[in-house]
Amino acid sequence: MTPARSPVSVEPAWVRAVLITAALGFLAVFLVLPLGAVLHAAFGKGIAAYLAAVSEPDTRAAIKLTLLAAGIAVPLNMLFGLAAAWAITRFHFPGKRVLITIIDLPFAVSPVIAGMLFILLFGAHGLLGPWLSGHGVKIVFAVPAIVIATAFVTIPFVARELIPALEARGPEQELAALTLGATPWQTFCRVTLPNLRWPLAYGAILCTARAVGEFGAVSVVSGHIRGETNTIPLHVEILYNDFQYQAAFAVATILIGIALATLIAKSLIEWHAGRGRRSH
Repeated sequence: MTPARSPVSVEPAWVRAVLITAALGFLAVFLVLPLGAVLHAAFGKGIAAYLAAVSEPDTRAAIKLTLLAAGIAVPLNMLFGLAAAWAITRFHFPGKRVLITIIDLPFAVSPVIAGMLFILLFGAHGLLGPWLSGHGVKIVFAVPAIVIATAFVTIPFVARELIPALEARGPEQELAALTLGATPWQTFCRVTLPNLRWPLAYGAILCTARAVGEFGAVSVVSGHIRGETNTIPLHVEILYNDFQYQAAFAVATILIGIALATLIAKSLIEWHAGRGRRSH
């Protein structure tokens, strides 16, 4: 019996050529050309001007704040994602659907709206603002608000990678470990967590990329204080609005570098995960 031919093989050559050309043309117009324009503008005045822009004190402060916010928000969301995914896939409890909705909430709510909600909650005239001011605690227009906003917009990424992985594996291995006398903590650390290393790493990378590039929510709660509450995206905006175009594009290349590092890490994780599936 002759094996069925793949649907791809029966497409006329001109159809494949048109589709490939359209895809490559789209990538060239919307990805390669903008990146090329940014790099050209960043290095247009020479390497000395570029280094001066990326080493300027406000730029260094923006880089440190961005890394600080991501460094706090990503581990928090990893812990939350692990706990939420474990609870959703392994237990039945009241409010389970509410928890799933909360995880997806940042996808549905505009980051700007999320920032406004934090202003209404923690601002001077907000719900908790008077109490916070009375106790000398400053959240809005300070680093804590930036960390909170960053953590909020990145909530779904880790959990949404872990939930399908746990559902696909099922509870059989955990139940077997418990039957053999392992404690719940031992089961989680020695059985569940090792099986989640690649989805967890993948979710953490996506979470980091989103945290570093966040603009809307952070812009609302930051106050745009130079050298204090500006992250890299906010600093790029300020430089551009001040007509410092070369400096703005130079700082933007830092975000491009982070994005490329994220893509490389993502590809490596997918490669390792694929090898693991093939070995089993």
